[in-house]
Amino acid sequence: MNQLVQYYLDAIKNHYFDFNGRARRSAYWFFVLSNIIVSIAISIVDAIIFVNIIGFALLGLLYNLAIILPSLGLAVRRLHDIGKSGWWVLITLIPIVGIIWFIILAATDSERGENQYGANPKGE
Repeated sequence: MNQLVQYYLDAIKNHYFDFNGRARRSAYWFFVLSNIIVSIAISIVDAIIFVNIIGFALLGLLYNLAIILPSLGLAVRRLHDIGKSGWWVLITLIPIVGIIWFIILAATDSERGENQYGANPKGE
């Protein structure tokens, strides 16, 4: 649980608009998991309060706007870790197949040693 919060806060506090360098698999997937948990909690609050009052999910909208840059930055750094350009994140625009391919890329192990995007975050 501690790592879950640590990686989530690290992506938001320290790497909010950071598209350079590399990110480990654990950093990416812990952020994704914690983002899902926070999104579910916000959706519940939205369903109880805002959807009934103003007709749309205000908190969800605000949260998604706030989290888009750290999410993109972390995805780009994750792709850098496997030696791919950050532009590969655009593959998610292809319905179904693109998202599956991105999940495979995000689950791929790091390139050993240093690559063109920096030193291996694992310290190898």
